[in-house]
Amino acid sequence: MEYLTFGRHIAIDVWGVDFERLNNAEFLKNHMVEAAEACGATVLSVQAKQFEPQGATVLVMLSESHLSIHTYPEKGFAALDCYTCGETVDPQIAIDYMVSILKPEKYYVKKLVRGMGEMEIVTPKVNPNYIHA
Repeated sequence: MEYLTFGRHIAIDVWGVDFERLNNAEFLKNHMVEAAEACGATVLSVQAKQFEPQGATVLVMLSESHLSIHTYPEKGFAALDCYTCGETVDPQIAIDYMVSILKPEKYYVKKLVRGMGEMEIVTPKVNPNYIHA
């Protein structure tokens, strides 16, 4: 069987992030949209939810797939992922952008190469000093 699609799915756990950065759905939403645009994606819609007493979830639906974050400010933790189909949008740029905004003390990242048969799992390098345009 020949596989006819190609996608990259990057998942990253960030730790040691400032409580206020993680507990502000509007701040996160604005930067997630900028991250999506920086990687060349087309934003279709955005949903953001601020939880009480703390925490936020933001989902950016892309023409190419999605970018999401789920935060746990009380633990200084967030889970982010970006999946893009095709070869023209680079999800690593969106992840680098968000790491540069969140400024975590540490992070753990994996990339899945999908749609080509068996998924390939690699550990990409993250650029925490991404320069915003």
